[in-house]
This record gives sequence, structure tokens and C-alpha cells, in this order.
Amino acid sequence: MPTILLRGEPIGTIKGVLFDKDGTLSNSEEHLLKLAELRVQTASQLLKEKGASSKAIKNLQELLPKAYGLNEQGISPNGTTAIASRAHNLLSTATVLCLIGETWPKALELSNKVFRLVDLLDEKISNKSIPRTLLPGVRITLQNLREANITCALISNDSGSGIQSFLSKHNLKSLFNNFWSADHSPAKPHPAAVIGLCNKLNLHPSECALIGDADSDLLMARQSGVGITLGYTGGWSQKPHLTKHEYLINKWNELTIKQSKH
Repeated sequence: MPTILLRGEPIGTIKGVLFDKDGTLSNSEEHLLKLAELRVQTASQLLKEKGASSKAIKNLQELLPKAYGLNEQGISPNGTTAIASRAHNLLSTATVLCLIGETWPKALELSNKVFRLVDLLDEKISNKSIPRTLLPGVRITLQNLREANITCALISNDSGSGIQSFLSKHNLKSLFNNFWSADHSPAKPHPAAVIGLCNKLNLHPSECALIGDADSDLLMARQSGVGITLGYTGGWSQKPHLTKHEYLINKWNELTIKQSKH
């Protein structure tokens, strides 16, 4: 099997690599920040339209950004918007609405409406004003892995259609063998998500490396028996705080492959 090298030092042999997407392969920070801000604005507007008090709206505008992981520097790479699935972010929104006095059924109804409305806005802005580019060195790394006959796959909390769009937009379909999305069951960070993806790849988790920018990904990898767990820190202006990795990558050019000799 090919040997994976980190900063020139061998760290193990692999047959496959499982990649997170946002913040690992894709420069998604600006887009996710705008998405969270739109959700706060839309929730505030809906509360105003239903006659909520100015105090309730003010509380929402204080609590919801915190729930989404927004701060003075922008967006936390360890927060819900950066890491969690759409479904989990929707539940966070509903929880905040409950904290300001809404019933749970009404909070869920409002949260779903917020997300539907923002989806329409997001579709208009995401491909024009806020493009999600590949992080530096990603394409070369993927091409090197392909040349070494290493299987590559995506495991993401994005939807299946979102992943397909990402692969098509960046002309990456030929470099990936498969993916596991939020539409699959179970979705990440359940360890069975890794096992399910590896089954689709005809690989054992121990034959793979997983690279992600969140502890939830790295813990999932270790619990599922992945052979090498690598945390990636170069995808955000605020470096993610990682503790569950075996190795850390700061830039993609730190990762190279040594092909096995026959």
C-alpha cells in the first residue's frame, strides 16, 4: 500500500482517504457566515411580523448568533454553523425561540420557515457574490492521491445534492469514488457513517485515513476504526481547536504520498 507522509515523515500506509468538505477542502467561511447572518435577520423579521415584543426580538438577536457560533472575529470553526448539519442548526434555532417564549411546536414551525426563506436567498447569492473556492493545494493533493491509486471519498453534513454540486462546480468528480451525505443514515458524526462509506468503497476503515477540521469528525473516525486521523487547521481565519487527532495538517502541501515499490 502507498505510504502517507506528513512533512516528509511517514505516518502509515493507506488504501483510501475520507475527506470532510467545508473548511477542509472548500473555503466556506464567508458563505457560512452570510448564511448564519441571513437566518438571524429572517428570524427577527418573522418575529416582528407576528407582533413579538421588542425585548423578545432583541433577545433573539443576542442569543441566536451565539447559538450559531458567531463572534466578533466572524464565525467560530468549532460552532454549529461550521460543523453541525442543517437539521441540527434548525433545532438550535428552535431552542433559542423557546428561550424567548415560543412553544416548541411554534418554534419548530418558525425555524422551518426561516430556513426555507433563507434557502431561497442563499441560492441567489452563493454562486455570485460569495463563491466557495477550493483551499490552496487541494486539487494537487487529490491528483497525487489518484495517481497513487488511493481511493478518495467525501463524508459531509451537506446534502447529497450539495455535494454533487460541489464536485461538479470544481470538476472533481473524477477524483472521488463516492460520498456520504446528511441524506444517508446514519449521518456523521455517527461512527457507522464511516463504516457505511467504507463498505461502499470496499475498504476496511483501518485501511483509510480521515481528514477533517472538527473534533466530532476525528472522534467519529477513531471510534469507527479508521487507521489514521488527521486534523486540518488551514481552512478558517480562526484556527479550529482540535484534540482528537493523531496528526495535524496546517497546509495541504505538507501531505505527500510515497508509492509502494513492486
